[in-house]
Amino acid sequence: MYNKSNQILLLILLIISVVITAFHYTDNFINFPSYPDPEWITPQSIYQSWLILTILGIIGYVLYLNNILWLACVCLSIYSLTGISSPGHYFFQTTETFSFKMHTLIWLDFIAGSLILGFTIWSIGMKYKENYSQK
Repeated sequence: MYNKSNQILLLILLIISVVITAFHYTDNFINFPSYPDPEWITPQSIYQSWLILTILGIIGYVLYLNNILWLACVCLSIYSLTGISSPGHYFFQTTETFSFKMHTLIWLDFIAGSLILGFTIWSIGMKYKENYSQK
C-alpha cells in the first residue's frame, strides 16, 4: 500500500497539480476582471485560498509518507478542490467570454484536481482491501 512507487506517483501528481493551479490562480489574480466570479471573491481571496489549500496538499503528502492514511486522504481531498472547483467559473458567465488560455487553465486544473482525488479514493480502496483481506 505505502510502497515507494505510490509515494512517487503521489509526488508527481502533486507537483503537476501545484504548477497548474499556480498558473491558473495567478492568471485569475492578475486578470481578475476577466474572470467571472461571485462578488464575494476578491483577488486577495484567490491568492490566499491557493496558498492555504496548497499547504494542505503538502501536509497531506507528508502524512501519506508517514502512513497516516485517513488524515492524508482528508487533506488531499480538500486540496483537490483547487482544481475540481475550477469549472465553477462557467456558472457565472457564458463560455464565449473566456479566452483559449482561460479555458485551458480551467480544464487542466480540473484534470489535475481529479487525478489527486482519484489517487486519494484509490488509496482508501486499497487500504480497505488490505484491511478486509486480513480478516
